[in-house]
Amino acid sequence: MMLAMLCALVGSASWVIFASKIGAPVSSTHAIVGGLIGTGIAAFGGGAIKWTFDGVGKIILSWFVSPIVSGIITSLIYLPTRYFILENPNSLKRGILAIPIYFFCTALIGSFYIIYKAVPSDKKNGLSTGAIVGISFGVTAVVTAFSWFFFVPWIKRRVIGKENLRWYHMFAVHFVKYRPMPPTPSPEPNTDDPSKLESGEIQEKIEVGSKQCDDFDTNAADTSAVDASPWYIKTLRLVKYYALRGMKQDVRNLGNDKLTEIHNAAKKFDDDTEYLFSFLQVITACLASFAHGSNDVSNAAGPISAIYDTWKTGRVDISGENPVPKWVLAMAGGAIVLGLLTLGYHVMRRVGNGITYLTPSRGFSAELGASLTVLTASQLGLPVSTTLCLVGSVVFVGLCNGNLRAINWRTVGLCFGSWMITLPIAGLISGLLFAFASNAPNKIV
Repeated sequence: MMLAMLCALVGSASWVIFASKIGAPVSSTHAIVGGLIGTGIAAFGGGAIKWTFDGVGKIILSWFVSPIVSGIITSLIYLPTRYFILENPNSLKRGILAIPIYFFCTALIGSFYIIYKAVPSDKKNGLSTGAIVGISFGVTAVVTAFSWFFFVPWIKRRVIGKENLRWYHMFAVHFVKYRPMPPTPSPEPNTDDPSKLESGEIQEKIEVGSKQCDDFDTNAADTSAVDASPWYIKTLRLVKYYALRGMKQDVRNLGNDKLTEIHNAAKKFDDDTEYLFSFLQVITACLASFAHGSNDVSNAAGPISAIYDTWKTGRVDISGENPVPKWVLAMAGGAIVLGLLTLGYHVMRRVGNGITYLTPSRGFSAELGASLTVLTASQLGLPVSTTLCLVGSVVFVGLCNGNLRAINWRTVGLCFGSWMITLPIAGLISGLLFAFASNAPNKIV
């Protein structure tokens, strides 16, 4: 049992890390399920696996159903936003009036799912469903009131009034005095342009440059490259460089001519109106991260918990009712952050602008639609993937442009192909590891 779970973890993690390195948005959920299937076949044969709809069949069906369902929900969110706000001649005015409504809907959905997942919804062990709904509406009322009395005045002054306001001015916007934008500095004249210099000035610069070249000692030691810091400081700098390297990568793909052509096929809207949705997108990104943790990360933490429980009790728990230790959840959460910092930029580059042209309104709709799909499926116990749902949402929001050329179908095909091979490849690696380890010599003659 412990060996099988370990091999499933190693096999699935190896494939997910490799796929992330090449920018393929694969599912960690399907990878760990594939690892478990591979170890099961290696240990007991193919007959030990439930291949019907109640088992593997449901996972294969989710490859097609979950992206489509997520995309439909995303379209239902984005299309009214596009037709009633973004395409209106007074889109900014309409957007400012509608933004509290978007805050209301987003806060209600997010608070309900978070409370419903975190607190038992039965009268014996926790809050009733009615109490959870009431608390969600209370939280939503506070968020909506804040958006109406603080965010809307702040956004009016910043976007319409062009004031130099920071995000923290939002909390005291009614007491902040007028803050004009700093003047744009005028470019200084280029005195190094020979066409703008007199002949005497050119000769003087040539003489000064020659004097500096004569004074330069080529045999002098280069002390600037010598680092006299202690070894532990050098080690910390090295760790910091690799830990934060992913945050310094450009994920926009602006220099790609093919993507530029795809982005030009998408319809553009007013930048100030799009800016309104950037704050909502932060909230939906947090909600999508919560959905990712409630589904994908918990699936990865399951085998670790099984290994620990077997080692601790000396027996295999077939009921699946033992709680997952909190340190396992904390470790899994820390690992997902580490993976985001180190390898996440490869997938961001592929999904961010590599599929279609994304703006704050499109990103907000895609994240909210995917979060709704994943959280609902997680509550129903369905093994869907956050990755599949997000990619499906991005594709559908690109289709809302009404132009098939606005989507990078080659990248979509790569994503779909990587989904299909994730389960068999993770299963093959895990099964080979288990077969090798379980049949290795284990006795000393």
